[in-house]
Amino acid sequence: MWRRPDVGAPLVRGRPVENPETVATAIRIGNPASRQGALRAREDSGGLFAAVSDAEILAAQRLLAQEEGIAVEPASAASVAGLIKLGRDGFFRQPAQVVAVVTGHGLKDPETAMAGSQPATVVPANVEPLAAALGL
Repeated sequence: MWRRPDVGAPLVRGRPVENPETVATAIRIGNPASRQGALRAREDSGGLFAAVSDAEILAAQRLLAQEEGIAVEPASAASVAGLIKLGRDGFFRQPAQVVAVVTGHGLKDPETAMAGSQPATVVPANVEPLAAALGL
């Protein structure tokens, strides 16, 4: 799953990363202080660590916003991106019950969400222009 050696994911790689790079600033940590706790949690839960690209993270962020109405920061979208990737790769047996933790609200990093969005449509505060803009 790992492609670029400079981007991060020290838990996936099994060693610290000196200068991690990712759009998910909240998980841009090259040597997590909670490494041992994370390793124990993975073992105790039967879980795994998986790496995803920035493009996969941003796609998951958009998917959550468009399909579920949930605004998350990129670090939270990373867990959903991982599930999507694992599902696409046939990792899960059917039926499967999986959990993605998405605790970071999109307002923690609005610039990233806005950078990948279309410009907002400005509509006068009247019913008729609003209805027209919505195609009603």
